[in-house]
Amino acid sequence: MTFTTPDLCDENPGKVSVLEPGFRNFGAIDTFYGETVTLKCFEDNSLVREAVGRNGRGKVLVVDAGGSMRRAMLGDMLAEKAVENGWAGIVIYGCIRDVDVIAGLKLGVQALGTHPMKTNKSGVGEENVEISFHGVMIKSRQFIYADNNGILVSDSCLV
Repeated sequence: MTFTTPDLCDENPGKVSVLEPGFRNFGAIDTFYGETVTLKCFEDNSLVREAVGRNGRGKVLVVDAGGSMRRAMLGDMLAEKAVENGWAGIVIYGCIRDVDVIAGLKLGVQALGTHPMKTNKSGVGEENVEISFHGVMIKSRQFIYADNNGILVSDSCLV
């Protein structure tokens, strides 16, 4: 897999949406892409746990955590489970924790920041719904591309 998000933007005018800056890379994989699976959950990562427990081959989990900077939606145990189940990456509009362990995992992870506090576990949230953050609407079954330059969303596979 060889691509850069600037090249994808240049080669696909009008076919990509670009998330506004603010995300940071945390996983050992800096460049990743895949079919999106969307979650909307605020300070409760129960659905994240369920999703990473399923086959994620060729997929990227995109979590709208409401931009919360008060709880971590992903930690080392869930990230390890994502690796075991073949997820290409995880994009979280919120925070993660256990960053030193996650930095060594063969997983693409982008998030807004870090926070040591775990989430509530109430099973609250929605899966495969349209979400919106950083200026882009994202639906399940679209494609997301991420690298150190930014994050793009497209209706079709570009690589």
